[in-house]
Amino acid sequence: MTASIQPEIAATLVDWYDRNARDLPWRLPPGSALPDDPAWPYRVWLSEVMLQQTTVAAVKPYFAKFTETWPTLEALAAASDETLMAAWAGLGYYSRARNLLKCARAVAERGGFPDTEAELRALPGLGDYTAAAIAAIAFGKRAVVVDANVERVVARLFAITEPLPGARKAIRAAAATITPASRAGDFAQGMMDLGANICTPRAPRCLICPLSGSCEGRKQGDPGRLPVKPPRKVVPERRGTAFWITRAKGTQVWLVTRPPEGMLGGMRALPDDGWSAQEHGSGKAPLGGAWQRLGAVRHGFTHAHLTLEVRALETVSQPRGAGQWWPVEKIGEAGLATLFAKAARLALARGD
Repeated sequence: MTASIQPEIAATLVDWYDRNARDLPWRLPPGSALPDDPAWPYRVWLSEVMLQQTTVAAVKPYFAKFTETWPTLEALAAASDETLMAAWAGLGYYSRARNLLKCARAVAERGGFPDTEAELRALPGLGDYTAAAIAAIAFGKRAVVVDANVERVVARLFAITEPLPGARKAIRAAAATITPASRAGDFAQGMMDLGANICTPRAPRCLICPLSGSCEGRKQGDPGRLPVKPPRKVVPERRGTAFWITRAKGTQVWLVTRPPEGMLGGMRALPDDGWSAQEHGSGKAPLGGAWQRLGAVRHGFTHAHLTLEVRALETVSQPRGAGQWWPVEKIGEAGLATLFAKAARLALARGD
């Protein structure tokens, strides 16, 4: 691909985006002037953090809930850790929520978001992609924005055959050659939309792609093979136990808050036996008694698959360690991580 056609790629892509942009609650219509409103970079930042490794469909209701509960950055910065972690429950990758609150507090302290990539990267939880996306979308700065969708488009457009993750340097360099100075946010979002809807992981829709005439991968006959991915690693299997401890004739259940660091850190949960991605749980219960085995639930994490046995006990004793008695009828409001929400549903179903 010659350097002379690079501006044409950007112009073609932006023109396509003008006609085909997804209507998303955190976006402006294509070609809109950027609002002079501190809520705008806040909404862009919040959406980008939520969208990391998560689908648009999953994010929409959470984005709506967060912006209704905390309409400004300052409101979010004032939220308690416990309240925010409960609101995040079910969205996964909980380190994002912890970093979200750290970042909100840091930005509130400095009086607003910076508008350069370098300053944005210095904020808690903001890596290269998120900083570039905020700089381009929220502030209109030229920034090379490469998420998984853009990575796929560029790998095919330039026929970059080096396997991932080693290819990422070449992909970023190639993306830089087509990133325009004007309408930087629209270009970035157009590339994301193209990857999400046209240049898909399987069976790319080349016949309706606006960039098909410039795509080296298509010219070589099999764009779907790109980007080349490394062999999948075997994900280890782990076992653990969760304990459904009730009192007052089953109307209250004992919940704990997990340590701030580590898997599901800071989330409300059922007590468990110390399982981790590296180790099986001990099976040791937090108090003695005639435990009833209710069954097991399965859950997949990035680094392990977990089979979690659920055991139940009605007690008049106080379990060891810190925790709280929670009304069983309001368990849906506890903000349990998805894994423990599954365990609670199993316990309730077996109890019925």
